[in-house]
Amino acid sequence: MKHCPFCYIEKNEYIEESELSFAKFDQYPVSYGHALIISKRHASNYFDLSEEEQIDMMALVARVKKQLDKKTGSLHYNIGINCGQDAGQTIDHVHIHIIPRFKGDVEDPRGGVRWIIPDKANYWDE
Repeated sequence: MKHCPFCYIEKNEYIEESELSFAKFDQYPVSYGHALIISKRHASNYFDLSEEEQIDMMALVARVKKQLDKKTGSLHYNIGINCGQDAGQTIDHVHIHIIPRFKGDVEDPRGGVRWIIPDKANYWDE
């Protein structure tokens, strides 16, 4: 795609690579070590990928997570994929976020990714 920032990433930015995807550190990290797994083929979201591409990306998630364990010391992660604008996707090229989490980075981490809709996140106090 002509204006897709993920279609023009230089190989020297890769932290890991597989046959169908690559990893790089997020330009606007949520936490230390925040990485992205990006499909080499331009596709709008995860559900546009072939099964082979999905498997390849998830295998790369696991490999990068092991690297981040060593780099960051974290053993806790949020892994997320935003599929479509209504789900918060801002770059129209499939990518998976791997976000290391650290004790005390938020006051109460319970609910994790449920906080994308704050009124629905805290179900345990209902």
